Amino acid sequence: MGWRCAGVRWGKDGAVLRWEGGRESALGVGRALGFRAVGERRCVGARGHACARRAVVAAGVTNPRCGECARLERAHSVAADTAVDDPRTYRVYLAWFGPGMVKVGITAEERGSARLLEQGAVVFSWLGRGPLMAARRTEEVVRAALGVPDRIPYAAKRAARAGLPPAPERAAELAALHRRARGRREWADTLQPLEFEAVDHAEVFGLQGLAPADAVVRELVDGGVVAGTLAAVAGPDLHLETVGGSMVVCDTRVAVGWELAGADARSALTVPVESAGGQDRQEGLF
Repeated sequence: MGWRCAGVRWGKDGAVLRWEGGRESALGVGRALGFRAVGERRCVGARGHACARRAVVAAGVTNPRCGECARLERAHSVAADTAVDDPRTYRVYLAWFGPGMVKVGITAEERGSARLLEQGAVVFSWLGRGPLMAARRTEEVVRAALGVPDRIPYAAKRAARAGLPPAPERAAELAALHRRARGRREWADTLQPLEFEAVDHAEVFGLQGLAPADAVVRELVDGGVVAGTLAAVAGPDLHLETVGGSMVVCDTRVAVGWELAGADARSALTVPVESAGGQDRQEGLF
């Protein structure tokens, strides 16, 4: 009997794969992992409530919700700017994913660094803290004035994880941007500035010596197997060394909503994959 996947969660003890109903499985680097998709992918519902229709969701999308539940989930979303009355304290951060790839974002202070781990940020530093709308204004100032995006494609993040520069270089690039952002006076009156302090996740993710990805799992299919040894876990991505020696990334966002059953970690992949650059889709790795 399989369990229905609810995605990766990051906490103080590292990453775990969550299951519908609250169960969790640890995702330690070096662990052998194998699973097989069963049946159809189902909507996971919204805001803690199950989907009334248990609707079938397309296999290749990263949002595991039907249209109705997706609208409900975004109805009070900070990310969608619909939760303007949130009374919590927020923090603005700068996150580094690779050379030349830094983004600005916000997260509720009570969440700590969980949001940065979920995004796969290799290094980050806080920039300021304060009310939600002040944090939003600061995010926009940094984005517009310094040309810092608020999103970085996952394909770019994955490509940068292999062959990272040394930790001091990573921190130095982020520190330079932090100084420039602190120099913008437009936000200093509404948000409390925070001093630069680099938090590096390379060891937490297992990125030291990580080999470049050969392929990325495009989607799961009924009966399709994903298997290998965990070489790294960064954000929602599982970097798996397969039995054939290839490095394959499984973005667990495409696994959410699927019932998964155990499979031999030495099995070959039998799910559709694409090259790590997002081209050349194929129906199996071998």
